[in-house]
Amino acid sequence: MDFSFSEEQRQLRTTIREFAEGELKPHVMEWDESQQFPLDAFRKLGRLGVLGAIFPEELGGAAYSYVDYVIIAEELARVDPSIALSVVAHVSLCANHIFAAGNEQQKRHYIPKLASGEWIGCWSLTEPEAGSDAGGLRTVGAREGQDWVLNGVKTFTTNAHIADVCVAMAVTDRSASSHGISAFIVEKGVPGFCFGKKENKLGMRCSPTGEVVFRNCRLPHSQLCGRPGEGFIDSLRILDGGRISIAALSVGVAQGAYEAALKYSKQRKQFGRFISEFQAIQHKLADMATDIEAARLLTLRAAWRKDFGAAVNKESSMAKLFASETAVRVANEAVQIHGGYGFTKDYPVEKFYRDSKLCTIGEGASEIQKLVIARQLLKAD
Repeated sequence: MDFSFSEEQRQLRTTIREFAEGELKPHVMEWDESQQFPLDAFRKLGRLGVLGAIFPEELGGAAYSYVDYVIIAEELARVDPSIALSVVAHVSLCANHIFAAGNEQQKRHYIPKLASGEWIGCWSLTEPEAGSDAGGLRTVGAREGQDWVLNGVKTFTTNAHIADVCVAMAVTDRSASSHGISAFIVEKGVPGFCFGKKENKLGMRCSPTGEVVFRNCRLPHSQLCGRPGEGFIDSLRILDGGRISIAALSVGVAQGAYEAALKYSKQRKQFGRFISEFQAIQHKLADMATDIEAARLLTLRAAWRKDFGAAVNKESSMAKLFASETAVRVANEAVQIHGGYGFTKDYPVEKFYRDSKLCTIGEGASEIQKLVIARQLLKAD
């Protein structure tokens, strides 16, 4: 087994870290307070190849591996988890669904625009009454002649309000259960397609999250993505890869919080000593660093398996479960190490603390990950 990164991967980490430190870090709190999404910075990531990371060069992508993609997501989240969230929703969910399930014409039309950052993508599965129970969708796609007509409301859609294109799931055959859900590609400006309420969130505040609304939204058959009735099945495959990216994002959150706490512990004095000299603080730092490394290895294992075409259903859920819970634990301890200052916006750990919680909820809550893992374990027997 080789646990080392290649020279190209080390250079990739350096490039993304320098971008995050130089372009994102000076504005993190400004964007968080204003809830303003930085379109210019996002499009610069397109020019760096980040927004087309996992797609082939002939479609405008960077042809990176999933291991490379993990490095990118971690480094962005280490500085600003909000930007990382918008990136992985754009790449892993919206663009990747089109790439994985779309036809050749759809790939050639949409992927280059998404990879460059010319267009921003969102992906809509969750509904007000269908969160973890994604099979309980109420949005309907009805066939009318050669067209489809969509009606319904999606919620908690990352990149809503800034998206140029949305991949949305709708029920097209209620009698077929999960095999009666289809995916549609919907472009901004299509009549009957609009954005509803924008959520005012605890964390990840500059990454917009909100409702996607369909009111008699008429689409030609060419906007169906994948085979009719296979949208939900395709979504499960997309989520396997998406959970790897959320795991990587979680590792980045934890790493950023840990580094802030480590730095603070070497500067803050109590009782005439730096607090890093106290065993209680040392134990916290040791636990944080160990958990982060374990989460990183689980995430890289899942990414490595995906690169080799192996099944990752169990592995991606394990990585997402452990890494997201690690992000919350580490961010919590980072605030504790900062004491009262950790509760203020003068230090970065309070934002990492707020941002971390979404990691245990988005793309399948921790409880759902445990169900997925258990199902695979029982199937193996």
